[in-house]
Amino acid sequence: MTCSHCAYAAKFHSYQQRRVLTVHGEVTVRRAYYYCGRCKQSFIPYDDVLGLVDEISPGLMPLVCLAGTLAPFVDAAEDVLKRFSGVRVSPSTVLRCTEGQGERLRAQLKEGRMVEPTQAEPKWTAPREAGQPAAYVGLDAFSVPMQGVEASKAEHRMMYTALLYTPEKEHTRYLVDFDLDALAELVRSQARALGLSQVSDLIAVTDGGNGLEEALQRYLADNLTTILDWYHAAEHICDFAKVWHSRDEEARTQWQHEAKGILYEQGGEALLVHLQALALPPRTSAAVHEELRKLIGYFENNRHRTDYATYRQNGWDIGSGPTEAGCKIIGERLKGSGMRWVEDGAATVAALRALYVSGGKLWDGFWSQPHRAPA
Repeated sequence: MTCSHCAYAAKFHSYQQRRVLTVHGEVTVRRAYYYCGRCKQSFIPYDDVLGLVDEISPGLMPLVCLAGTLAPFVDAAEDVLKRFSGVRVSPSTVLRCTEGQGERLRAQLKEGRMVEPTQAEPKWTAPREAGQPAAYVGLDAFSVPMQGVEASKAEHRMMYTALLYTPEKEHTRYLVDFDLDALAELVRSQARALGLSQVSDLIAVTDGGNGLEEALQRYLADNLTTILDWYHAAEHICDFAKVWHSRDEEARTQWQHEAKGILYEQGGEALLVHLQALALPPRTSAAVHEELRKLIGYFENNRHRTDYATYRQNGWDIGSGPTEAGCKIIGERLKGSGMRWVEDGAATVAALRALYVSGGKLWDGFWSQPHRAPA
């Protein structure tokens, strides 16, 4: 037997018995144990064949990881699994299993091998009316509390969340990563796997976050149609109104209603004309002038994706609600009370969480694959 660590001949050492947890109880497995005198590593090849991890059988593993994906590891072990399956495992076992399978999922995705659902989802490539997208792309980020040296608090890091979803919101694919370019590349691979090979099949809806639109254009196409989230754009209008009419609520409400109406009915170009013609009263503070300058700059930078009148006429989405909801659903697993993460742990759990919220067919599809690559 060749050692799997150093390619040196490992000698048979003994037979060992091991308790294995399954969905129906416990079984005892007797298998050969090998030891390498050169690298001082021991291994049990039959465990790899059976797919055993921490005494967990392949049949039970999806349930353990589902519990770790939905709930904190302590709650998953001491409540969810114990209550609903009678399985008794430690929180550390749930952690290792969940992070280990999450890493397996991440490695598969990085290789460009997208998970296939257990049942076909024909809506991704169904015929559609002229000018209508086959799917929308969303991209946003949420903060993750991080752990520093010796369990100290560290600065939060932004985890990016991307999704592809059909216009009817019937099918969705969620993807996550701390690296924006890596995530955008996953979006490209996922679009191809779904049969969305033409850039005209897609429309991206994002907020004004730095680099989001550019990342999608780098990895999908530089002529990708992109829309600035309507609510994000409207929020900038309201922010300026609060500074300008800080003491007159009626004037503030009236002006922002007028400005949002121009943006909604005529688009960003018309709003820019309106803002540039805005005559501020004498003695207006420098702070108000600065905020107006920022608002004009914001819509100048986004003028190419604020033609809301045309978007609505075409029947396209103009809001990033599905993306924001995805960030919230995935993020709530990582932002519980007192939680802090190391990067790899957060990334692996988030990957499984994204897989789960993509739908039961996709979750089952991952576990129905071989647990290891064929030799």
